[in-house]
Amino acid sequence: MTTDVDAALAAVADALVDGSGAMALTGAGVSTASGVPSFRGEDGIWETQFDPNDFHYSRFLRDPEGFWVDRRRLQDAMFPEGVEPNAAHHALVALEERGVLDGVATQNTDGLHRAAGQETLVELHGNAARVACHACGKTRDAAPIVEHADGDDSPPRCGCSGVYKPDVVLFGENLDPDVLARAEDLAMASDTVLAVGTSLQVNPAASLAGLGSRLVVVNFDETPYSDRADHDLRADVTTALPRLVDLVDERL
Repeated sequence: MTTDVDAALAAVADALVDGSGAMALTGAGVSTASGVPSFRGEDGIWETQFDPNDFHYSRFLRDPEGFWVDRRRLQDAMFPEGVEPNAAHHALVALEERGVLDGVATQNTDGLHRAAGQETLVELHGNAARVACHACGKTRDAAPIVEHADGDDSPPRCGCSGVYKPDVVLFGENLDPDVLARAEDLAMASDTVLAVGTSLQVNPAASLAGLGSRLVVVNFDETPYSDRADHDLRADVTTALPRLVDLVDERL
């Protein structure tokens, strides 16, 4: 564990400014400050409110009506009213605008990176603000679908009669290989990978942390990659990332 956070951030700023590429891999810890609850951990949604099996792909196929009743409850819990990007999201946008960050790959489905203005963004697990027809693939805004998923009617359907599915990777589904390949390309082209607010316990997303030449972990808890990180910071991402932007600005 790196104990001198400011000195480590200064070294990271040097690496970003002098290096040939960098990317960020983000997880739930980036969005909790915005009011988005985490899924795992002692206080996570899966431990306190919902059974993950209710959101398994096989359940969607077997019981789409029941799936959507539960999905509406989950969606309400995931996105409290007034959720907006926080300082960590905006700091990553600032690093991209300054030309020292090539893009972000996120495990989050809350859409906050996109809302903050991140230009190069790979949403590894999809985006919960969309639904996609399971038959034809057409996507649309999830809000009206979720609003009417009350179990009184048949499951929400596309004009082609296919059932809409949340445009996210459900339990039992694999990541889209094209999406994963984009994230891998971004990581392998990077001198520095910033793993921010992620426990690095869910593969294949976590494996991206091992693809760059240099790894920087910013997370409250130890991760499986902490012992191999060049800098392993136990820090609040909403404080550390804006500070990193300031240090980069001093070097540009």
